[in-house]
Amino acid sequence: MIETDILIIGAGPTGLFTVFEAGLLKLKCHLIDALPQTGGQCSEIYPKKPIYDIPAFPEILAGTLVDNLMEQIKPFEAGYTLGERAETLDKQEDGSFIVTTNKGTKHHAPVVVIAGGLGSFEPRKPPLENIVNFEDKGVAYIIKDPEVYRDKKVVIAGGGDSALDWSIFLADVASEVSLVHRRNEFRGALDSVEKAAELAKLGKIKLFTEAEVKGLNGDDKLESVLIKHKDADKEDTILEVDNFIPLFGLSPKLGPIGDWGLEIEKNAIKVNNAKDYQTNISGVFAIGDVNTYEGKLKLILSGFHEAAVMCQYAYQIINPNKRFVMKYTTVGGVEGFDGSKKEAKKEVVQSIA
Repeated sequence: MIETDILIIGAGPTGLFTVFEAGLLKLKCHLIDALPQTGGQCSEIYPKKPIYDIPAFPEILAGTLVDNLMEQIKPFEAGYTLGERAETLDKQEDGSFIVTTNKGTKHHAPVVVIAGGLGSFEPRKPPLENIVNFEDKGVAYIIKDPEVYRDKKVVIAGGGDSALDWSIFLADVASEVSLVHRRNEFRGALDSVEKAAELAKLGKIKLFTEAEVKGLNGDDKLESVLIKHKDADKEDTILEVDNFIPLFGLSPKLGPIGDWGLEIEKNAIKVNNAKDYQTNISGVFAIGDVNTYEGKLKLILSGFHEAAVMCQYAYQIINPNKRFVMKYTTVGGVEGFDGSKKEAKKEVVQSIA
């Protein structure tokens, strides 16, 4: 049995920042995540994509953000159960909880925080009969490392931001990039649409609109794709390729958490945002993209704010007879569980005679 003060389900940016906020209150955290590494979507889906709305960082790669968070929380010695999915939640007579994973690992804590982002994800796959045969043999649904496609022939299908952004990015990486979309109009940002069109004019992207990938061919690995055009007068196009990447989005699912008796609305957990981000189960909180309330903004920075507020109320549950006085880190510094301390810089005031 793993014992901790706060059990965090989800090791994405919001879950990681919770460790920092809890650490300031001398509360120990343990995190559970189904992925084999920390970082959530930022590590698993788009580690090389830039994020522009993190305060004080005009631009930061998603993977770098995770690295920085891991460095920030290092003094607070969090525990991790990675590569395991939180399966069951059992409330004990004293109000604490036991959470068991799909591999049987048990965790005991007085407070449970669900910070699972949008839940687990399943890619929306195009209806191609043999697509499963080529998964990891030329077919991928997300791009983790663009260097995999260096000097390769790549076909991307889709009409949203991901399809446009990766087509633009890979134009300078792959030997050939083809973008296939079933309509003439794209759903992505206007700037990306214009940039893709310009690259198509320069011959750096082959653009196929009003067309769909309808066939995959190859023996041990993908060798070519069949593109069918809506215009009946156009002949089918067969492209020799190394990789086919259909980017039609991901379907979020709460998974087993959806069976814990929580109040769910549109695949998200309802919380009391007027106070503490607690769910309908006392002692269970939900923060970040996994929760919902009136005016909710699904932004990483919103999750950071919710984590800070939540920890103050979690402290009261864990230490009902103690009163905590919040101190700014610029005044009190940051003291880790290992005894290390980042001292607050003292303000020096000079008087003028």
